[in-house]
Amino acid sequence: MKDVSAKSATQRQAIAETLITMPAEIQTLLRERGLEKGDALEIARAAGILAAKKTWDLIPFCHPLPLTHVQIAYYFEPEGVRLQALVKTFAPTGVEMEAMTAASITALTLYDMLKPHTRDMEIAYTRLIAKSGGKSGDYHYQPAASSTNGG
Repeated sequence: MKDVSAKSATQRQAIAETLITMPAEIQTLLRERGLEKGDALEIARAAGILAAKKTWDLIPFCHPLPLTHVQIAYYFEPEGVRLQALVKTFAPTGVEMEAMTAASITALTLYDMLKPHTRDMEIAYTRLIAKSGGKSGDYHYQPAASSTNGG
């Protein structure tokens, strides 16, 4: 574990997102909260918040941090559901891993809740969207420019 004892605590936050793809009819079930296992969106939200709080238990070199806020948001899109996790703290190290863990576990929980209805799902990506605070400064995700082959 990195020694952060000499670092000053500062306000830090991170936003991560995960995309889980699924058929349109499954999105409808999810929106209508009509699944046999219960309200998948709220259960997945609770799982994501718990995951952020337990990141230091899951990832060996993460520090236990006093999280001051965790929020999970859902965005329905034609191909599936994009999940965003916002995590905040006042600490000597950042919360990027907490945000990415929260987004990932939220998606895995949705997958588990939806699998009785379809296996036609994919967790397409998890990525850091933004972070602020700390010595390394702010970061904002920039999609890579698509390259074209001239031949």
